[in-house]
Amino acid sequence: MRNYDQFYINGEWVNPVTVRSLDVINPATEEVCGTISLGSTEDVDKAVVAARAAFKTYATTSREQRIALLEAICAAYENHYDEIAAAITEEMGAPSKFALEAQAAIGLGHFATALEILKSYKFEETAGNSLIFKEPIGVCGLITPWNWPLNQIACKVAPALAVGCTVVLKPSEVAPLSAYVFTKVMDEAGVPAGVYNMINGDGAGVGTALSCHPGVDMVSFTGSTRAGAAVAQNAAPTVKRVAQELGGKSPNIILEDVDLDAAISRSVMQMFSNTGQSCNAPSRLLVPAKKMQQCAAIAAKAAATVVVGDPKLDTTTMGPVVSAAQFNKIQSLIQAGIDEGATLVCGGTGLPEGLDKGYFVKPTIFANVDNKMTIAQEEIFGPVLVIIAYETVAEAIDIANDTPYGLAGYIQGNNMDEVREVATKIRAGNININGCSGDMHTPFGGFKRSGNGREWGEHGFNDFLEIKAISGMS
Repeated sequence: MRNYDQFYINGEWVNPVTVRSLDVINPATEEVCGTISLGSTEDVDKAVVAARAAFKTYATTSREQRIALLEAICAAYENHYDEIAAAITEEMGAPSKFALEAQAAIGLGHFATALEILKSYKFEETAGNSLIFKEPIGVCGLITPWNWPLNQIACKVAPALAVGCTVVLKPSEVAPLSAYVFTKVMDEAGVPAGVYNMINGDGAGVGTALSCHPGVDMVSFTGSTRAGAAVAQNAAPTVKRVAQELGGKSPNIILEDVDLDAAISRSVMQMFSNTGQSCNAPSRLLVPAKKMQQCAAIAAKAAATVVVGDPKLDTTTMGPVVSAAQFNKIQSLIQAGIDEGATLVCGGTGLPEGLDKGYFVKPTIFANVDNKMTIAQEEIFGPVLVIIAYETVAEAIDIANDTPYGLAGYIQGNNMDEVREVATKIRAGNININGCSGDMHTPFGGFKRSGNGREWGEHGFNDFLEIKAISGMS
């Protein structure tokens, strides 16, 4: 039982201004695994004051000083690596192997990448007769989700600190345990007081206060499109910068010339990774109409290899979804797919066989789905794959773009000229070919209602920098 009741403000663990506790539920057992405190506007005020005071000096630190700090953070992270992975499994149900090899690993990867970039990043350049300076934007409010908790924390905190910003972090109250361990990492690494601050809380109590706060210069938010819109509205009166990584309903186009067994099997496993709880999951599988039945059969065979169960077991490949609310939402959407006439290939409503507790969802696949159906338009955020038929590649592209989202796209094909042509026509921020994803330097972000700005790598520095031009010095 983890009791994480304090916040981290100005280099110290402090009690909340007003005590208000929240139980953290282990989604595999439905039992309380910890408690946190929910912050308030007063806690945010304290953290922002500390961050603004620290910014005055931290913004003027040298590149070498910030390099040394990131090196210390990486070392401390490695010291707590197993503890971070265990917390992720406990709070959001990621299988232990996946938590170790992917969830915890990617957090460290962002700091290592930011460190590498910082060593040679150009903060000054010349344009025409002017000197161009890239300077830290100031105090940054960071609001992060539960599905990839350390990924989203690290891909914001690492570049912010690398360029000289100070931060106030609000991790998800649904999965806050790994953020608390991460904060121990920051303390152990010797991050200067006020440079990094962490307050637990919900959107109403802390998220709104951060996005509204006149002392916050920018907000970086990852979460639902609905919540992202609210953050932008809250930030508008103070005209602060808002960077958003939001929802997705990503298309996965299977071209005619591809090896169907390999492409479909790979696509199914990508979809069910992290229990389908990834905003860039390839949730709409677009296949040639004449191959619908064949593709559905291959997909069902692949889904049958998924092992759903206790995330602490090495044999488990898919854990629960994060919460009762998420479970109930997914169940209602699966039922909507059945009611709207899609063909249920495998899975369906209810708990998987052999499980009588936990928020476990059957790996579910629908075939003969019309792109206008609810399950093709709404982000389900669970292990539910829909298969949609197309007659021509042009129609496949139209279907791919017929969504309010534009985070990612996937293409499976052998003719690279055709693949490239399709890739250029999909309105999305990340296109993945034949199962290949980007690396730590690949910019991540979306078009349309999937957000704005880009995270990861050198592009991830941009949202935390202001541009200053000085003319007439030559």
